Amino acid sequence: MSELFSPDVLVALGVSASAGLATVLGGLFVLRTEKTNSHHLAIALAFAGGAMVYVSLVEIFAKSTISLSEVFGDRAGYTWATVAFFAGIGLLALLDWLLPNPHPDVAAKTNRDKVAIARMSLLTALAITAHNLPEGLVTFFATLDDPAVGAPLAIAIALHNIPEGVSIAVPVFYATGSRLIAVLAALLSGLAEPLGAILGYLALAPLMSPATLGVVFGILSGTMVFLALEELLPAAKRYAQGRETAYGMVAGMAVVALSLVLLR
Repeated sequence: MSELFSPDVLVALGVSASAGLATVLGGLFVLRTEKTNSHHLAIALAFAGGAMVYVSLVEIFAKSTISLSEVFGDRAGYTWATVAFFAGIGLLALLDWLLPNPHPDVAAKTNRDKVAIARMSLLTALAITAHNLPEGLVTFFATLDDPAVGAPLAIAIALHNIPEGVSIAVPVFYATGSRLIAVLAALLSGLAEPLGAILGYLALAPLMSPATLGVVFGILSGTMVFLALEELLPAAKRYAQGRETAYGMVAGMAVVALSLVLLR
């Protein structure tokens, strides 16, 4: 495993930070007056979901199986990778149950009083920030192990983070009347991704071995699949006007597949 502040670690941290800071792009929505293009938003969300599912099942889970098979043999290695995969799903499902990740209609206007809007904006920001921590860890470890895998995954997460930035900034803007505060709220939420990467690396680096790496990748692949199925694709369907969800998902898978082939 790379030393702290080595070039490999800094590159992986930079990729994770770049994906997280895409929330700022969504936050900048409050600087504009026109409505969100729901057609484009549906395609972007479905594209991100398809990319996440593909890279998680084809690359990250495979890396988990390979690492664990080195230690436990092929059959036991695959078994433990599968257990780790569903453990990742369980962990994110538990997080989602304890702190649901709300996705309000970012284009809708509301007549609620400012106290109610402020409460909603705070809960939204906290929920999305909590979900950004494991996303940052996924991007970081995927890039640290193989930049060819980390790069397309980071793009998928960045696409996912743009509407999340909108979901944070719009209610904050309605509550405070300040575009600056709204954009800063989106920025702070995005910074949770590199923070999650740093905390995860510091906690796991001393314990890193093929077995630990295999378990980590198994858990992370499960969290990404759950994220795509529970958040991205349903959100894409809400904004879709036709078959954007299916086409966007397949396009995301195809682009990631092509990038992995070309970067081999």
